[in-house]
Amino acid sequence: MKMELIQPFINAADAVLSQGLKSPLAMGNLSMEEEAYRRRGVAAMVRLTGDIEGRVIFDLAPKTAAEVASHLAGSEVPESDEIVSEAVCELANQVIGNAVATLNDQGFHFRVHPPELHTSEHGPKSTADTEALVLCFETASGSVYMNIALRYGTALEAAARA
Repeated sequence: MKMELIQPFINAADAVLSQGLKSPLAMGNLSMEEEAYRRRGVAAMVRLTGDIEGRVIFDLAPKTAAEVASHLAGSEVPESDEIVSEAVCELANQVIGNAVATLNDQGFHFRVHPPELHTSEHGPKSTADTEALVLCFETASGSVYMNIALRYGTALEAAARA
């Protein structure tokens, strides 16, 4: 996986999380995953197609997701509230939006599909041409995981080979 594809997502997550939670954050574990993604809590998945293809999953423990939702809502939100999953999708929207702006400025063209709540226990598995990078951001509200599996789109790869 190319760092030029991943770095905009890391920068966007850093900016959105630190600003949205109004607290500093630290990059925790960073790992490559070959196995199927195992959901940790409340997760949203965003798919990309075009010059860049793949998906990004944002995954928060239920308590962390409730705290993020509370920060976004401006009032206390219980873990069981439906707004918690909506807040995780909104977090995904904000991070992807910031990253997409950077990638568009670099000349990439692609479609961003709306976030989908990721409810299955296991998620998509890495493939030979799409590795998955898992990042953990440690916040005052808890850990936020971002699973990134992206590659250059088939049309862009064909043009590069020509």
